Amino acid sequence: MNPGAPMQVFAKFWRNARRSVREFVADKRALAATEFAVIVPLMLVMFFGTVEFSSAIAIDRKVTLIARTLSDLTSQSTTLSDSDMQNSFTASISIIMPYDATLVKGAISQIYVDANKIATVQWSKAGTIASGATQATLATSGRKAGDKVTSEIPSTLLVPSTYLILSEASYTYKPTVGYVLKSSILLSDVSYTRPRQVTCVPYNGVPSSC
Repeated sequence: MNPGAPMQVFAKFWRNARRSVREFVADKRALAATEFAVIVPLMLVMFFGTVEFSSAIAIDRKVTLIARTLSDLTSQSTTLSDSDMQNSFTASISIIMPYDATLVKGAISQIYVDANKIATVQWSKAGTIASGATQATLATSGRKAGDKVTSEIPSTLLVPSTYLILSEASYTYKPTVGYVLKSSILLSDVSYTRPRQVTCVPYNGVPSSC
């Protein structure tokens, strides 16, 4: 028997063992890489999803506040001119800061509910803020005098021979990253108040009497 045979067998065994250990380590690295590749997309979805949804919720609450502020300021007035309306839109829309104010649209309307509980628009005006502007710009409202809006008014507010101030606010939310929310979302709200100091609030002389 070759005296060096046992040493050769042991050396071969040791080489095989070392190779097996190296292969095992390599397998662990591959497993870690696989786990990383699976987990990272999920983590990104959770992170960007939280950021995008949090921003949308924050803006949605500001839109509600804008709608309430518009109706509140208008209902406290005794009469309105274009400059008064412009100031109301400027103050209200600025609530959206630090978000982009140019994406906000607001509208104020006065509604008359007649003796038959039919709600009709008396006057309506819209407002926006242009890029870089510090004052709101008045615009034509989507509603016009004479429009019947009975179906849009809550039944509890349809009190005969009364007036309502209706304010509407909307914001087109565009996700900054777009990783989870892929498209824009329209956030909107409305608010109703009654004139506080007078029976109705004339705008540029309309209505001439209440």
